[in-house]
Amino acid sequence: MKITMKVTSTVDAKAVKDKVNKAAENALKEVVVKIAAEAKHDTPWLTGNNSQSIDFEAKGLTGSVYSTSGYGGFLETGTARMPARPYMKPALDRHIGGLQGQVEAKLG
Repeated sequence: MKITMKVTSTVDAKAVKDKVNKAAENALKEVVVKIAAEAKHDTPWLTGNNSQSIDFEAKGLTGSVYSTSGYGGFLETGTARMPARPYMKPALDRHIGGLQGQVEAKLG
């Protein structure tokens, strides 16, 4: 037996998809900016070099927050001789949960 179904709609699917993607891009950028700002604030301070090296990118539906200090990862995860002093993951944890709500707010 073969069942064939035809679905028609008066909604422009491309327009809806474009609107959702634009809302998601904007929300993601806002969240990435907040995460970067908190990571800069929360990083362990000795010279301020790591804080000054924290940067971010948000392009399309991809966002990154990173340190270019050369030792930011060691601060985050620790080493055999130094305990972890996380600053990025806590900032991520504080903001990632609100991403869906921000997308929904932008669609509203």
